[in-house]
Amino acid sequence: MDGDILHSSKAPEPVGMYPHARRAGNLLFLSGIGPRERNSKKIPGVTLDLQGNIISYDIEAQCRSVFNNVKIILEEAGSGWDKIIDVTVFLTNMKADFQTFNRLYGEYFKASQPCRTTVEVLSMPTPIAIELKVIATV
Repeated sequence: MDGDILHSSKAPEPVGMYPHARRAGNLLFLSGIGPRERNSKKIPGVTLDLQGNIISYDIEAQCRSVFNNVKIILEEAGSGWDKIIDVTVFLTNMKADFQTFNRLYGEYFKASQPCRTTVEVLSMPTPIAIELKVIATV
């Protein structure tokens, strides 16, 4: 962490000019975090054609990867999963993916129960089906 700005050395690289997180007082604001893997174009659970279009995807694999990426950033910033207070979820296919996402969310957040908003978006900057925006305490 460089001052109040965190550029993680373990989480996937941002797709633009923004940090993984910023600290303001005892609050930690994470940028949108997806399921990509560090130092790779690979997206867990996603199969692309030669033109980069999504052929198929596994929302469960993407959810687990997103949750892991969030955990990595939180811990690197001196916070933790149990300190998450608010989550905004972006899904690209609410009808097909919400039930699976909601089940997994229940597994991962059963103890901490942060506030949550879930919205559907048309697309993401990379071929992913889920992204989380998180606020936690430090």
